[in-house]
Order: sequence, then structure tokens, then C-alpha cells
Amino acid sequence: MATPPILDPAQRAAALAKAAEARAARAALKNRLKMGSLTLRQALESADNDPVVGKLKVLALLESLPGLGKVKARRIMEEIGIADSRRVQGLGAQQRQALLEKLG
Repeated sequence: MATPPILDPAQRAAALAKAAEARAARAALKNRLKMGSLTLRQALESADNDPVVGKLKVLALLESLPGLGKVKARRIMEEIGIADSRRVQGLGAQQRQALLEKLG
């Protein structure tokens, strides 16, 4: 197993700050989805240009939609054929279209 890189304290602090910023951005995105100020279509369309959306797991994206819980989200992904570990930027055009037809 590979060992993690050795970082000096300044590099470590910068990496921790960057990770915290990414988590906050993902949380804000999921909150916008939950409140309805961002639609699934808008999120999927911005996935190629916005790294926050692109790096979000599809399961987390679906669970953030109003009225969709863990069980329904997993069932929809299974029906469409999307793996649990898939990220939004990794979805194919047909998978995106199937999600929009199912939930749009």
C-alpha cells in the first residue's frame, strides 16, 4: 500500500482548508437542490463546467432532491444502471436523459 505524501505544516494546513472549502461548496449545492432553487436539469447541465457539481456523487445529488430518500434514490439508480460510486461528471448522455425522464 502506498504511503501518503509527506507534507510540511503549511502544505497540510492548505490541503485541509481546500478540503473544507470543497465540503462547504457541496453542502451549499445540496441545500439549493433541497430548497428547490436549483433543479436537477440545471445541476446536470452545469456538471461539465462546475467542478463542485461534477465531483458530487450521483447518489448524494439524488438524495438532496425533495421527496427522494436513500431507498428511492438507490432504486432509481439501479433501474437506470448507474453504479453507487458514480460521480455526476461521469454520467453518460443516456444516463442523464434517463434521470431527467424519471425525475424531471
